[in-house]
Amino acid sequence: MKNFIHLSPHFPPNYKNFSQALKSEGIQVFGLGDLVYDELDPGLKNALTAYYRVDDLHHYDQLVKALGYFTHHYGKIDGIDSHNEYWLETEAKLRTDFTIPGIKSAEIDQIKKKSAMKEIFRKAGLEVVEGIKVSSYQNALDFVNRFGFPLIAKPDSGVGAADTYKITNQYELKMFFNEKAKVPYFLEQFVEGQIQSFDGLVDKQGNLLFYTVHVNRHGVMEVVNENIHTYYYSLLQIPDDIIAAGKTAIKAFGLKGRFFHIEFFREKASNKLIALEVNMRPPGGFTMDMFNYACDADLYKTWAAMIANRQAGFEYQRKYHVVYVSRKQQYDYKFTQDALLTMFPDEIVFHSPLPEIMARAMGNHGFIIRGKSMEKLIEIQEQIQLLNQ
Repeated sequence: MKNFIHLSPHFPPNYKNFSQALKSEGIQVFGLGDLVYDELDPGLKNALTAYYRVDDLHHYDQLVKALGYFTHHYGKIDGIDSHNEYWLETEAKLRTDFTIPGIKSAEIDQIKKKSAMKEIFRKAGLEVVEGIKVSSYQNALDFVNRFGFPLIAKPDSGVGAADTYKITNQYELKMFFNEKAKVPYFLEQFVEGQIQSFDGLVDKQGNLLFYTVHVNRHGVMEVVNENIHTYYYSLLQIPDDIIAAGKTAIKAFGLKGRFFHIEFFREKASNKLIALEVNMRPPGGFTMDMFNYACDADLYKTWAAMIANRQAGFEYQRKYHVVYVSRKQQYDYKFTQDALLTMFPDEIVFHSPLPEIMARAMGNHGFIIRGKSMEKLIEIQEQIQLLNQ
């Protein structure tokens, strides 16, 4: 590995660490983005061998021109990634057109389309709920007549919880098709339970280098649609069933040389795991940093060493529970940020404002707290999100 393109290297802000880690492994890193160079973070600038700015990352011809420039001046491109779900298809097309190793266009449907994911889960023997790709009201009504309400409607090919809705009756279903369903949608049965994600990194042979599990207090759909704050946390002890299910999913999707975020529902009534979807990139927001705080590790560097073919293994120990706690500017909180830092100097290991585009899901300001006692961390989480009465 010699030349690597980091697509949109400035977003989210903490992903500059990928570029910095690659540079530390002796890899030339080329930034390709739509932000003016002078506005890039100084640490990111220092990590980049070169930066090519385009007017709009959605204009594929501009990206082709950029890769042509890099290839002409620096030689063959060995890798390209943004680590962002939004650009998965763009990256795959660029890899295909420039013969760059990694996920190609022919493979992208199975990791982007909910309908394709469900079939792969099913064939692998994982539990799923019934679902169907729909394009008409009648098609959806036929599904309702078989399986009933409530339903979850999500774009068949979509990012996160964007444009995802819970539908509880026939009136809402009719309104959904009249007002919302502008692209192919996937309908599935609603599951009462808790979202648990199997997150980590596999090497270029598909072997697990690192894994953990995160539990969400609220589903992202509720957080986005109801505009509430939330929290999620990592586990110190990982249940055997989610390890087995996660490994099965990784094998079924043929994942190699990438981070992953695989979502399951832990059904409330039965406690069984139901496979929901896969995301072939790191979990969103500051979860990469939660990896590191939980283990006193550096997963950015571990990934870069793997990319550079210098990662034979990775020794780590889960030392702490880690919790991400969001705050939203619409709420009047009892304690200021400064007060919280004074109250919990040992537990609050990181806090930062978030870009507006991330605020609906992740909050306007995020805190990462860690400790040995989950009970203590939940008490701190409650204080962080405590409102003035």
